[in-house]
This record gives sequence, structure tokens and C-alpha cells, in this order.
Amino acid sequence: MCNGPMLDDTALQTPPRRTRGYLPAGLAVLALASVLFVMRGPLMMSAPTCRAGLWERCLGTFNGVVLMTVVALPLALSAAWGLARLRRRSAGAAAWRWSLAEVGMVYGTLPFLWMTLMPGGEDQPPRVSLVPLRDLVTMGPLGIGGNLLVFASLGFFAPIRFAALATVPRVLALGAGCSLLVETAQYVLRLDRVSSVDDVLVNAAGAVLAGLASRHWWRGAHTSATRRTA
Repeated sequence: MCNGPMLDDTALQTPPRRTRGYLPAGLAVLALASVLFVMRGPLMMSAPTCRAGLWERCLGTFNGVVLMTVVALPLALSAAWGLARLRRRSAGAAAWRWSLAEVGMVYGTLPFLWMTLMPGGEDQPPRVSLVPLRDLVTMGPLGIGGNLLVFASLGFFAPIRFAALATVPRVLALGAGCSLLVETAQYVLRLDRVSSVDDVLVNAAGAVLAGLASRHWWRGAHTSATRRTA
């Protein structure tokens, strides 16, 4: 018979709160490392151009934009840290959450907007495709994946930062509205791209999927805030 202290089974099964908090960060780092490993060849091809300061050629290619996005990661983290420090007294425990969400929205969306608004390779008049699902077949896996990521960061972080956006329909409306603005800009600026309704649909779907992935955090954060103010 054991006379030692009895341990609660739930304490053994439930991981510490600090460990659960580290899990999303660890998964994000692992995902970023995997992407960098897959794209190491194209990124290294763009490195000499960017290092030489040939910014028009560096930022005029997808590989160059991705490389500069990776290089800017320490600056983004520093910006989030600085914002959290500035608002620590006024925002309290929400300072880090707000700061990371704000920087994440900008850092994760701006590179995709830049690539989306790059001019095409041919000088053709603006084209519009308003038939749903017609262009989806021609996108291919890479095109669909890229379109899903355009507003994924916005869909992930916006409901964490803003309680007014913390519903799936509002995240859908946000993604669709932003995508519609981009497609309109492509047409008005004559960027030799097809302004397609399928791009809007896939962009909005990417925002919703990312919002669902972060739903645990934004629902918990805004529920706690509501209880504190009640």
C-alpha cells in the first residue's frame, strides 16, 4: 500500500497552461522552417540581386518578395515587442495579443498584396471574368494555394484583435471585400491581370479557414474581456 501523496488523474492528463501556450508558436516556427527548406533554391537565386540593392529587380519577382519577407521577420517581431511595451500599462494582459495581431495582419498580408499587384508579362487590355468556378480549373494547386494565403493572415489575426470581427460571417465579408478591392485595382491600374470572381471566392475562403484556425484564441480572448466588463 502506498502512503505517498495522491495525484489527481486530471492533473496528469492536462498539460500546464504555459506548455499549451508554447504549442502554437512551436507549430508556427516548424511551418516556417518547412517552407524555407522547400523554397531555399529559389530564395538563394534572388539573394544576389537583393544584396546588390537592385530593388526594382529584387522586389519585381515573387522569389525576391518572399526573400525580403523572411529578412523582415526580425523587424516585425521587434515592432510587436515595441508596441506591447508601449501599451503594457494601458492594455494590461491584452498588450501582447493586440500587438502580435496588428503586426501579424500587416506582415502576413502586405507581401501577398505586393505580388498580386505586380504587372503581368504582357501588355493587354484589362480583362474581367465573372463566371464562378470557370477560372478555378486553370489555377492549378499552386495558384489555389497562393490565393488561399493572400488574406489568410488577415482572417487569422483580425478577429483576435477586433471583437467586432469575431464571427465567421464577418471574417468572410472582410476577406471578400478586401479581395474585391484588389481585383478592382488590378482592372483600374491595367496590370495585365484577369480580375476574376474566382479569385474573390478563393481569397475569402482562405480568410475564413484561417479565422477558423484561430477561433480558439479569439473566442477565448473576447469572452474573457466580456466577463471582465460585465
